[in-house]
Amino acid sequence: MDINLEKMTTETRNPDTMNLDQMTPLEVVTAMNREDAKVPAAIAPVLPQIAEVVGWATAALEAGARVFYMGAGTSGRLGVLDAAECPPTFGVSPDRVVGLIAGGEQAFLKAVEGAEDSREMGRTDLENNHLTSKDVVIGIAASGRTPYVLGGLAYAREVGCHTAAISCNANSEIGQAADLAIEAVVGPEVLTGSTRLKAGTAQKLILNMISTASMVGAGKAYQNLMVDVMQTNEKLHRRAEKIVMEATGVDRDTAREKISAAGGSVKAAITMILANCGAQEAAQRLERANGHVREAIQ
Repeated sequence: MDINLEKMTTETRNPDTMNLDQMTPLEVVTAMNREDAKVPAAIAPVLPQIAEVVGWATAALEAGARVFYMGAGTSGRLGVLDAAECPPTFGVSPDRVVGLIAGGEQAFLKAVEGAEDSREMGRTDLENNHLTSKDVVIGIAASGRTPYVLGGLAYAREVGCHTAAISCNANSEIGQAADLAIEAVVGPEVLTGSTRLKAGTAQKLILNMISTASMVGAGKAYQNLMVDVMQTNEKLHRRAEKIVMEATGVDRDTAREKISAAGGSVKAAITMILANCGAQEAAQRLERANGHVREAIQ
């Protein structure tokens, strides 16, 4: 593959930091802070595209299908991180949002040389996860030309599932290889080519939007409360009680009692209180409402 770094905004030099090596620590962090402030503005123009991907992801999750993130290096790590945070936050199985990184799990901590240059590896990783047409594949690459991601997107389109690409260069190769391109052009980095900086921040913000908005759409929130939060330690047990208290206005003892009666389900406890019903009826209401509390209590 021909690699023309000169045409990539992420690889150009930032005229405001040409003397980076002569700056004081305060000047360096001030320059970084100034550049970081540009990231949300770069994302704003692509919000409609992000929203479209959210719609695909929501439909996939509600249908029992999956969302895959694919990337190499920092981009891959950000995808793995976002995927890993979905089970504790939203109570979903780890196989519902899957982060794939070029080189496998060991590449999260240490770079695997050459892994990102393999289109075949991108294809194989999706094959090994038995990709179906109901799934969604989201490729992530700041440069917009990572072969691992291109290979995965090509296979995903063969399978027939929705595909999206997140990059920080306009008219990116991965954008052209996907059904939909999300291109947040954040401009040159403070340290030339170090895309773990602004580009990485942009990718993290976009992934936050996709996972959070799609999970909300799939019924994982009531109002702005995490009603499917996993209770794996004492802090989270207390958080679950607080969520029930906030949603219903009951005291902590009542919240704890209802959560226990609901078999540990925050959703069911809220439904029991607001619909004035028992645990069995609450469970039935939630099943009919496909897990959406607001619908279950009507």
